[in-house]
Amino acid sequence: MLTVHRIALGAAAGTAVLALAATGCGSSNSSKTEKPSTGTTAPATPAGSTLSATKVDKVGTVVTDSKGYVLYRFDMDTAKPSHSACLAACAAIWPPAPAPATDKLSVKGIDKALVGTLTRPDGSKQLTLAGWPVYRYSKDDQPREAYGQGAGGTWFAITPTGAKATADTGGGTTSGGTNSTPSSGSGY
Repeated sequence: MLTVHRIALGAAAGTAVLALAATGCGSSNSSKTEKPSTGTTAPATPAGSTLSATKVDKVGTVVTDSKGYVLYRFDMDTAKPSHSACLAACAAIWPPAPAPATDKLSVKGIDKALVGTLTRPDGSKQLTLAGWPVYRYSKDDQPREAYGQGAGGTWFAITPTGAKATADTGGGTTSGGTNSTPSSGSGY
C-alpha cells in the first residue's frame, strides 16, 4: 500500500512540474486569448550578426535580431550588474539571445555602446542591451510578432535604449492585429 501511495505522489509531482514548465515557469493571465499553437516554437537562434530598431505593430520601435524576431527583457533580471533570473524551464520558453562575437555584430538604429554580454551559469554568453539580458519568445514563430509583450506583467519587448516597450502592455500582440496573452508568466 505504501508503494502505491509513493507512486501516486510521484506522478502528481511530475504532473505539477510539467504543468509549470508548460506555462513558462510562472503565472498566466487566463482572461485573455492565447496565441493559437502551430505545433512549432521559435528556434533559439543566436541574436544574429545584426540588431535592428524595428517598428512593430502595437508595440512601437523595438529591437529585432537579424531574422526579424522581437527581443525581450524580463523585469526579474537586473541591468546593473547584468544578471539573468530566467533559467531552466523559463529559458526553454524564453530562450536567451546568444551573444555573437563583438567584431561580428552590427547594429542599425541602436547605440553599439549599449550592447554587451553576460555569462550564464552554464557558461554560455547572452546578449545584453543597456545591461538587460535579452531573450526571444518561443511562441513568436514569425518575424515582427510580439506575442510576449506584457506577458505576466514582467516580459516586455526591448527598445533600442534598453527600456521596456510600453505601447501595448495588455498582454501581447501579433503582426496581424489579434490580441493575445502568452501562457508564460513571470518566470518562477
